[in-house]
Amino acid sequence: MSTAFPRPEEMSRRRFLGTAAIGALAAPMSLAGMGGPALAAEPAGKGPAASARPILLKRGCVLTLDRAVGDFESADVLIEKGKIVAVKPGITAPTAEVIDASRTIVMPSFVDTHRHIWEGILRNVLPDGSLGDYFRVVTGTLGPAYRPDDVYAGNLVSALGAIDAGVTTVLDWSHIQNTPEHTDSAIQALRDSGVRAVFAYGSPQLGPPNKWWEDTRHKYPEDIRRLRKQYFSSEDQLLTLALAGVPFPTDVALSSWKVARDVGARITVHVGVGQFGKRADVQKLGEAGALKSDTTYIHACTLSDTEWKMIADTGGTLSLAGYVEMMMGHGLPPIQKALNAGIRPSLSVDVETSVPGDFFTQMRTILSLQRNAIWERDLAGEKNLPALLKTRDVLEFATIEGARACGLEGKIGTLTPGKQADIIMLRTDRLNVLPVNNATGAVVTSMDASNVDTVLIGGKVMKRNGRLVGVDMGRVTRLAYEARDRVMTRSGYQRSPL
Repeated sequence: MSTAFPRPEEMSRRRFLGTAAIGALAAPMSLAGMGGPALAAEPAGKGPAASARPILLKRGCVLTLDRAVGDFESADVLIEKGKIVAVKPGITAPTAEVIDASRTIVMPSFVDTHRHIWEGILRNVLPDGSLGDYFRVVTGTLGPAYRPDDVYAGNLVSALGAIDAGVTTVLDWSHIQNTPEHTDSAIQALRDSGVRAVFAYGSPQLGPPNKWWEDTRHKYPEDIRRLRKQYFSSEDQLLTLALAGVPFPTDVALSSWKVARDVGARITVHVGVGQFGKRADVQKLGEAGALKSDTTYIHACTLSDTEWKMIADTGGTLSLAGYVEMMMGHGLPPIQKALNAGIRPSLSVDVETSVPGDFFTQMRTILSLQRNAIWERDLAGEKNLPALLKTRDVLEFATIEGARACGLEGKIGTLTPGKQADIIMLRTDRLNVLPVNNATGAVVTSMDASNVDTVLIGGKVMKRNGRLVGVDMGRVTRLAYEARDRVMTRSGYQRSPL
């Protein structure tokens, strides 16, 4: 069988997709303690070091997404001590483990900037649900019924599902901090999964009306101080810390955001969601001087022009979850508004209760929405229209812009020498994509999670030959179903199985 692309010796180096670019086995993860025990006072997500033996990804079609490095129709990627050392054709590394990357596209792995991972055991529970249904069922009924071991199971299955689909960094928007034990179990699951994650410490789910700021049964947001000291004292680890903040009431938002900044944690916040998003929450926070470049704004569908200007002027980043925003009634994803404001968005899944957990869906959703909106304006006779998004744009939204929104752009998001080796290899010899004529087009328009063959996080091989490495799927499956059943029983919620 012939390879998908010519070998380096058969061609000279060239920048692939000329107009798309300028100039152009790790140790198995430990899943011990999957019942969600209390954590020792140690950094989170430190995990075993990457193999001392170099890894050489050989003869792949390489999309570095770094415009200075360029992309290659056929090249090699050398990894040493968890970092990318070189990207070019014809690398020789006699001591390296060689992974054949021919018949694959090698690129940065995806970065999800907003996913409620604790809901992993609630996948597709609301396939036809609205925002109102979500608040009533998920946060109002099921969330209060969670115990720490249920949080563990939800986080574990969702994080492993992300890795399996090529999403290696997830901002875990964890608004299930009913007790400190819930928090510890969430962190334990992220650590055990091996995912790179920003743990965004959020509010509890105490049941309607959930005015947690008037309740003493939890420790949000003050417990973030303990988390910083106990688990996040170093930034040189897979797991880092943020605050999953609230935009209202304004005084509560201001006080909790201050706590986050006291411990040096970034802030991520839902804004502009449906009718709730029209209360001018962002404007009030802006007028109070709270908007800064350390904040990521999620959805932003119904913000005012004044609020958009405030976000842009203060250097804020944006997370769009286009599929769920249309499905559940958040409002039209504000893709063009963001671009008009000079903000290139990141992408996110949001809730697996209603939408799929892969990033191929997210990229196609944003691409088609923006292009359709521009074509509609063209059909209406409008002139001087904004540029149409290209597949390269949404690929960057799914990678480097996600890294930027997580404060990790210096570590991940492109295949740049010196960065962490968070890499995916996507198969090009599958019937859904062959023959490949354009690499970025193949990834965005043709592929799905079944094309994800190999996944590396910090140089550790987490998936190989289409299978997760070192994961006891029988145990993961049992944990997920048992936790799901416990939550359903405690809450009294009757799911619809068909």
